[in-house]
Amino acid sequence: MPTKRVTESAARPAPDQLPKYGQLPKYGQMLSPEANGILVLEEFTIDPSAARTEQYGFRMALANVALTMRRILAFRLFIAIVAIANLPLFLLSSGWEVYVISLTLVVAVHAAVSWLNREEPKIRQRRLLEMHVNREQSANYRKVRDAVKYVIDAPARMNESLYLELLAAKRVALHLAMGTVALLDTSDDAAWKVRIVRELPRAASS
Repeated sequence: MPTKRVTESAARPAPDQLPKYGQLPKYGQMLSPEANGILVLEEFTIDPSAARTEQYGFRMALANVALTMRRILAFRLFIAIVAIANLPLFLLSSGWEVYVISLTLVVAVHAAVSWLNREEPKIRQRRLLEMHVNREQSANYRKVRDAVKYVIDAPARMNESLYLELLAAKRVALHLAMGTVALLDTSDDAAWKVRIVRELPRAASS
């Protein structure tokens, strides 16, 4: 019985039969000619409903961290004002009552500064840990982080601010020298599409 020889072109599925999702990132895929020389480095989708919720949550977390730091700074300024005001009180006044008040203020200032120096790193670390937990619970954030970590100017820039900027402005510059940006397409409300693209010069793309 003769065996049928299957050619390579017949065994390979047509491009329109390939699954659109679940594949590896399409590194180096060129967009259509009307795209004016844009090179797609990676493409993926994020959940719109989760992104809207995370946008509010991340903003509140950043605001809480900033408020905590401002309160600590205000407390330090208050301590400094009390310490400075205590000096003329001690030098220009007489009487044991004034010395007792001045000594009490000195002890209070020293105790407050010691408490701040001991507790401020713990408070800062606690806030940063809360933000880290929020990041790791967000599948959308992890997708964006993994997509941009190889092309971003500095890895430290991949934080809540960049994620919020992408959701708000729908375009974030990642590597200015190489013209790499992240684009967010919200035309499909079921799944928002994120593209990491590199804008090539006109001469190189022609």
